[in-house]
Amino acid sequence: MNKVYVSSIKDRDQLESVFLVKDKIMAMAKNGKPYMTLKLMDKTGEIEGRVWDNVDELSAIFDRDDFVAIRCKASVYLGKMQLIISELVRVPDDRVQLADFLPESDRPVGEMEQELAVLLASFTDPHLKSLMDAFFGDAELMALYRIAPAAKGMHHVYLGGLLEHSLAVARLVDTIIPLYGGLNRDLLVAGALLHDVGKVREMTYQRSFDYTDEGKLLGHITIGVEMVQERIAAIPGFPTELAMLLKHMLLSHHGQYEYGSPKRPKTVEATILNYLDDLDSKINGIRTHIRKEAESQSRWSSYHRLYDRYFYKENYSCGEEYDEAAEAEAEGAAPEPPAQQPATAPESPAAPAPHPRGEEQKKKGFHNNPFEQLQGKNLDLFNQ
Repeated sequence: MNKVYVSSIKDRDQLESVFLVKDKIMAMAKNGKPYMTLKLMDKTGEIEGRVWDNVDELSAIFDRDDFVAIRCKASVYLGKMQLIISELVRVPDDRVQLADFLPESDRPVGEMEQELAVLLASFTDPHLKSLMDAFFGDAELMALYRIAPAAKGMHHVYLGGLLEHSLAVARLVDTIIPLYGGLNRDLLVAGALLHDVGKVREMTYQRSFDYTDEGKLLGHITIGVEMVQERIAAIPGFPTELAMLLKHMLLSHHGQYEYGSPKRPKTVEATILNYLDDLDSKINGIRTHIRKEAESQSRWSSYHRLYDRYFYKENYSCGEEYDEAAEAEAEGAAPEPPAQQPATAPESPAAPAPHPRGEEQKKKGFHNNPFEQLQGKNLDLFNQ
């Protein structure tokens, strides 16, 4: 069975393929008959699947985060593509290639690790250098840091996303250092590399991306500060003030209380980190949104619910024209707000309010606040 990717599915396609079950919901139709809604995914995207027949029997053979092979028909309903599933079987993990089902960074991990090594060698402050060695010399931690996503649903949502995002913020630091005098470059780079380090424990990413119990109860900011403090405590003579300044950067990098930041930035370095983190996150989020519509000939992207706008595509092709009425509606009477996620699982679960780059963002608008294939395997899953 050849792998059919989500991104290639068209209306009325009849297909057989394997997908990862991201979510599984049992429900009851108005006529009292049970049905099942699945959120299916691969590395190219997600799609909804519906099972209307033999629901109880099929539900018993698989669960969330399992791989399933389905026979189905694609259909557009209320403007959204979905799969009407007629047959389904669970696929053993050893029959699939995980790389087909989870998105990965476009940058090779080895290349990013080399860039990280260069950054680590550039530290001149002996205490911060010791702290960086304590973090990135830890093989167990590094195994997680190199593959973790940077978020669940808004930016750098792919394996290697955390490392890619952290390096990008560090590059931005080195770009602006020559422009402003008196900045503590080592402190800023340390903040860039460590500001999201708690996400290695906040999230799960061996299957679909989700939050751990620790992530839901504490959040990556609290976890990250704890990780920093643990390692600082093991370094003799680490300056108390330097430790305080670094921890403040982690605590304030979301910028505002309403975005899940326990503290607002109160040093120049913390303020810079907040803006650079926000900048890289938003650019990645917008580009990802546009890339999802690579086949669209429109000069404009579809409506981005979090940023409350359409985005003009830099490299457009002539074709479908921009919908002025829809844009006027977005600028005036805004469409319905984003669907709210459970309050127990925000990007910063322990925080009082979500971060603007979190998928649970409730405030609309783009705010700028101050401060291929299954390795040719023939599964023969429906002929056994």
